[in-house]
Amino acid sequence: MEFPMNIIMESMAAYIWPLFRITSMLMVMVAFGTQNVPTPIRLGLSIAITIAVAPALPAPPPIDMFSIQGALVTMHQVLIGTLTGFISILVLHTFVVAGQVVGMQTSLGFASLVDPNNGQSVPVIGQFYLMLATLLFFAIDGHLLMIRIIVESFHTMPVGPEGISLPKFEAVARWGGWMFAGGLALGLSALVALLLINFSFGVMTRAAPQLNIFTIGFPVTMLSGLLIIWLTLGNFVSHFEAQWYRGVELMCQVLNDAC
Repeated sequence: MEFPMNIIMESMAAYIWPLFRITSMLMVMVAFGTQNVPTPIRLGLSIAITIAVAPALPAPPPIDMFSIQGALVTMHQVLIGTLTGFISILVLHTFVVAGQVVGMQTSLGFASLVDPNNGQSVPVIGQFYLMLATLLFFAIDGHLLMIRIIVESFHTMPVGPEGISLPKFEAVARWGGWMFAGGLALGLSALVALLLINFSFGVMTRAAPQLNIFTIGFPVTMLSGLLIIWLTLGNFVSHFEAQWYRGVELMCQVLNDAC
């Protein structure tokens, strides 16, 4: 039995181009894109998802994969998957920003850990918030939702020479403001409480100059910060849900999906 070369190339394109888009997302997205997950595991998961969904996807355009236009299509698939995973990173880094703000005000910013997402040292409070956000991400099946969104994107943004438009890149860049706004909103109550504590220490120093404010204020501020963090954890879930839904809306906007 003989198979024409064009039939073989079309069959390969039906799997190769979706594989590029799915793999790019998994290589960047939350939890799966960290250095703690080996690359062969991510690649194997991408291949399994592609094999499962490829028969239900629209047929790719009749473009030679080894041509210049085929290389352009491949670049678009990588860019679409990478941008989708990058949005999830922006969502979770909201809580890293909140942890850095609170950690610096509570004198806990001196303690730092290595962030597995980017390999940089971040305050331990930021790492703690990041762990909580990652657990909530899996608790609400965020990883399954992202896989569903990327699969639906093959219908709303089919494989072809046209990729993501420039206004959508601008929308992602502007959404970065929500990362800082959400982080500040999460840490605002702790900042106000610590401001009042520092103000009271200022009044004490003014009333009794013989007191060593650095000896007394440092441990009291640290203990107060731990207490405030414990008291404000109840609002963490609501902040995460609000930020996550904003991120999902941005993913749908970028991928032309109605969600």
